[in-house]
Amino acid sequence: MFDHRAADGYSANMFISSWADIARAETPSMLPSFQRSILNPRCPTTYTSSIDDVFALFEPPTKPDLDQNNNDGDNALINRVYYIEGEQLNKIQLLASENGSRRSKLESFTSFLWKIVALSMDDGGDRNKLCNVALAVDGRSRLSEGDGEEKEKLMASHFGNVLSMPSGSKISQDLKEMSLSNIATEVHEFLQTATTKDHFLDLIDWVEERRSKPLVAIAFASKETSVMISSGTRFHIMDKMDFGWGKVVFGSCHVPSGREDCYVMTLPSPTNNNDWIVYMHLPMKHMTYIESHASQMFKPLTSDYLKI
Repeated sequence: MFDHRAADGYSANMFISSWADIARAETPSMLPSFQRSILNPRCPTTYTSSIDDVFALFEPPTKPDLDQNNNDGDNALINRVYYIEGEQLNKIQLLASENGSRRSKLESFTSFLWKIVALSMDDGGDRNKLCNVALAVDGRSRLSEGDGEEKEKLMASHFGNVLSMPSGSKISQDLKEMSLSNIATEVHEFLQTATTKDHFLDLIDWVEERRSKPLVAIAFASKETSVMISSGTRFHIMDKMDFGWGKVVFGSCHVPSGREDCYVMTLPSPTNNNDWIVYMHLPMKHMTYIESHASQMFKPLTSDYLKI
């Protein structure tokens, strides 16, 4: 397990990959850098108000209200792992790009999942409630832009947390009525706020002034339905990892059952370069709806698919 106050998924992957290399008596392919000074704040600190749209001060939750609608356990969070065929990813990318702007597969997938969760909420009677979606954005490559090869290498090997978490918020009924391409435009616009070097420089300064206080992504600062989506498709979890008895057949992340936040992670497929593996930690009611209405997209991961 790891704590996001100390590390992110990129760092965890670096650690596990190095562990596998050392187990085979090999030098790790990337030695971690703990040089905190490369993330020093500016003097004086300066940032725009846009950071307030991404993070907020964390306030410990009060005693939770008893959920009268949860007698059947539909709100209990469960873990599932699916695979998505490359053909399906291409289809939703085409639908998400109908406005004339080509959207990435991650933007398209995020748009599809945002809408399917909203449809599940609407189906359950929550049609006028907010539905939030957040995306994890790695700042390593952004922070090294224009600063030379040495800074680029230092940032690439930096062990820590270099994430921003921009998000969007819409009423579930509105999402139900929007086309996938319009939702993809919303995703693209909120994502763009956190994909620049200036954003991460501002974020460093903003966090520096609040180092003694716990912070939280704005999407999770309320009790509204919120889903965090993280992309691990570039992590070497399966294709290169070998602890000495052969390459790993399958690897995934796992959110403990005690965690009450909704989390989704995309991973590379070990059997088909065009497919994705998708790990999901969502309420039972959303998972049931997804399996009933999007089974052509989300297919249960099986030993047959993994060829084991």
